[in-house]
Amino acid sequence: MSAAGIVVAGAGQAGFQLAASLREGGFREPITLVGDETALPYQRPPLSKAYLAGKTDREGLFLRQPGFFAEHAITHRPGIRAVAIDRAVRRLHLADGDSLAYDHLVLATGARNRPLPVPGADLGGVHQLRGLADADALQAEIAAARAIVVVGAGFIGLEFAAVAAARGLPVTVIEAADRPMARAVSAEMGAFFRGAHEAMGVRFAFGAGVTAILGRDGRATGIALADGTELPADLVLIGIGVLPNRDLALDADLPADDGVRVDAFLATPDPSISAIGDCSRFPSPFAHGLSADGTVRIESVQNAIDQGRCLAARLLGKPAPYGALPWFWSDQGPHKLQIAGLSGPGDASVVRGSGDAFSVFRFRDGRLSAVESVDRAGDHMIARRLLAAGTPLTPDQAADPGFDLKALALGRT
Repeated sequence: MSAAGIVVAGAGQAGFQLAASLREGGFREPITLVGDETALPYQRPPLSKAYLAGKTDREGLFLRQPGFFAEHAITHRPGIRAVAIDRAVRRLHLADGDSLAYDHLVLATGARNRPLPVPGADLGGVHQLRGLADADALQAEIAAARAIVVVGAGFIGLEFAAVAAARGLPVTVIEAADRPMARAVSAEMGAFFRGAHEAMGVRFAFGAGVTAILGRDGRATGIALADGTELPADLVLIGIGVLPNRDLALDADLPADDGVRVDAFLATPDPSISAIGDCSRFPSPFAHGLSADGTVRIESVQNAIDQGRCLAARLLGKPAPYGALPWFWSDQGPHKLQIAGLSGPGDASVVRGSGDAFSVFRFRDGRLSAVESVDRAGDHMIARRLLAAGTPLTPDQAADPGFDLKALALGRT
């Protein structure tokens, strides 16, 4: 490479991991991280859990302390948005008028919250939760809230609802589907978490659509639903999913529909540009039957870290296709949900265990596709082994409490 080196558009988990892995692997050329947030690269998952609950502080979120970047000769350009790519001369243009030459450009631009397109969405007291500034804004208002409404029963919405309920605050969760986390987990797991949240005092409105956020004097006072119901609310969290930040790629004539399209090596059609993390859509051996072309876009820390490492290895001359097993977790009140693999809405379910600690084994076309575990960390680790290795498991074996899953995962059967 020339003196231009590697430029990374995005200073989140994926971009940071790439830079750190390159230096760990002996890469000596310049590395520049460009991020539109002013903070040091930080962890996002604790924002809706430990950070809002006061169990960790701002410094506890940082992936590394400030000295790390100077010590490893990584240039961090915070608070600056990348606005355009000139592929012909290999330059990344920034919002402040500057531009950076690159030998290789990595798009690690992440995702942004999906907006709620209803009147009143811009009122005071209406929040989203994606970044540190969002969490700080919520933290500043939650103590004084008298009625909280969460729009969307996904991971973020439920994690926040659990934190608010633990403070004794009244919380109502509005969800268009008929159960929590409908797109992410089985009906069995959704039913359990509905009951767990209701036991914490959270109320749900399923099959409900929001038509407006009501307000007075510039601040939210309530939520209007499609059936005519009005709910009081002086603090509203909108958590209805995210959209990949793909504009840089689209404007540069790179393929980017639901995410920036990359091949198995995380490369775009331009050999000088790659994409990783939440913004990338890639082929996965675990996406069989989930999409027509076998590609997937995954929003998780695991995927961001593993793709950062995989791309770093390729740029260091050790290319290998990306095939890491997807896994996820969510802390909701006293319960930890852990998921290994990728399930689809038509996958069959087999429950193993009972009560407040059990696992749901999902099967697609008779093959294990994913395992959802609540407070059964052992099952989760076994599932990761089974899925990563492609070890056959039948539904009857999963349902049999006497069948030794651990022995199967370790190859002892």
